[in-house]
Amino acid sequence: MAADVSITFLGGLGDIGRNCAVIESEGQLLVLDCGQLFPDELMPGAESVLPDLRYLDDKGDRIIGCIVTHGHEDHIGALAPLLERFAFPIYGSPFTVGMVRTRLEEAGLLHRAELFPVADNERRSIGLFDIEFLPVTHSVPCGLISAITTPQGVIVHSSDFKLDLSPVDGRFTDLTRIGAIADNPGIRLLLCDSTNADVPGRSASESEIGPVFEHVFRLNQGRRVITACFSSHIHRVQQIVGAALADGRRIATLGMSMKRNMQLARELGLLKIPDTHVLDIEDIDDYPPGEVCVVSTGSQAEARSALALAAFGDSRWIELSDTDTVVLSSQAIPGNEARVGRMIDELTRCGAQVLHTAHLGLHTSGHGKQDELKVLHSVARPEWFVPVHGEYHHMVAHRALAVGMGMAADRILLATDGDQVRLTDEGASLVEKVTPGSYVFVHGDLTEDDHDVFRERLILGDEGVVVATVTVSMDSREIIGGPAVESRGWLGVDNYETITADANEELRKAILIALEGDEAITQAALERRVRRAVGGFVNRRTGRRPMIVPVVTVV
Repeated sequence: MAADVSITFLGGLGDIGRNCAVIESEGQLLVLDCGQLFPDELMPGAESVLPDLRYLDDKGDRIIGCIVTHGHEDHIGALAPLLERFAFPIYGSPFTVGMVRTRLEEAGLLHRAELFPVADNERRSIGLFDIEFLPVTHSVPCGLISAITTPQGVIVHSSDFKLDLSPVDGRFTDLTRIGAIADNPGIRLLLCDSTNADVPGRSASESEIGPVFEHVFRLNQGRRVITACFSSHIHRVQQIVGAALADGRRIATLGMSMKRNMQLARELGLLKIPDTHVLDIEDIDDYPPGEVCVVSTGSQAEARSALALAAFGDSRWIELSDTDTVVLSSQAIPGNEARVGRMIDELTRCGAQVLHTAHLGLHTSGHGKQDELKVLHSVARPEWFVPVHGEYHHMVAHRALAVGMGMAADRILLATDGDQVRLTDEGASLVEKVTPGSYVFVHGDLTEDDHDVFRERLILGDEGVVVATVTVSMDSREIIGGPAVESRGWLGVDNYETITADANEELRKAILIALEGDEAITQAALERRVRRAVGGFVNRRTGRRPMIVPVVTVV
């Protein structure tokens, strides 16, 4: 009998972000990615969302390594929090490892991890697991499919992928090798990207974007062109650069991560820009607008991002004007649409012309659509299948796609965060919620999994807060201080004095009625009376529901 193998999903199954899984056998743990999720508008004040790493609390000293499949933040962004607790080696392509190195240096954690760059089609033994790293096309260079030989057979993890038939760097997804593994020894379990499982057709090749940028530069001769995309999307950057150079422009970077990633890509030969055409952002005003192309971060209008700062007039490096054309070469991530829209408004107020995907084909997805998923399934022919990487409806659609291709429904396990898949000699099974799989929020120096704080912040942000203060004597049953109703974010200055005076009187009457009764009354009961009285008055008078904070002092 072969040893059992378990795969525990700590994040990434039910949302697009915080991807992290743990493959475990014979007491050895192999971590597969460790990423973060960017918070949405329902998480005010959160800086990032981490996988639920509590499953590793009593197992972390048995981590034998971590595979990082590619350099996106939703796959590497939570490595630092994990390395603060446990030390382990990290394996990935040279570009991905380079990105990880920079982040760990910034966090002061580089000493906690030995970094091992791996080449395409290289094999590595990590503990009892034998891993073959296969090239895959995506929207970041040097992504890797992992074919992991375990005591229960080969587990293939697709990573984020598309089947680009004309990739910018000429590096193709190695379907031939996947087919060979499927023939011998066979693929026991496939873990496959579900992001576009509900989208028919196939994704456009990244190389199709280059001619669009050439057209953009032709239309904007004599104007400065500022392009924005993800700093990890080096293939997109290469096409922007190629079109800009052909138009006789010099290239400047805006945003620290863009500068850092472009430098790393140039060092590794992944990005080609002649030194003679690289321009420091400080010097762009020394050249005519038509001779400059700025490659910037901030396509998602992230707070404090380079382009967002420029849009709102807060950039140290660049001032926008009517001689600028701003090109957003990305699709707004779900939840970011309003924020991106506001940034476009501000860019337009500065006089800039703004181009985005609604105008031209300035973006293509890095994730395979249904036709590409079908190809991978037909080549891999897995015994068992778990849809991963996607919101729940994406994974359900992926399950339906696999069934439509003839896979037995009982061989497809639909897991979510916190679930575990177990492989034994008898087959595969799903064990639900071996760990909570909760969102873990980063607030400054703190991490918490309490969602209630966001509900309170949303109320405070939308409705404001009303604080009702009163001091009472229980012995004499009288008010000896206050009441005083004060607020922030509830009333404007025009109505504040009149309405708060009426609120004070309403509260005074309610407290006197409570104190005049014969029954004993506690401080907690008085606080409830204060909250009800003030809350009722506020709602009747203004039709609003701010947070009510009663402060009752008993002497």
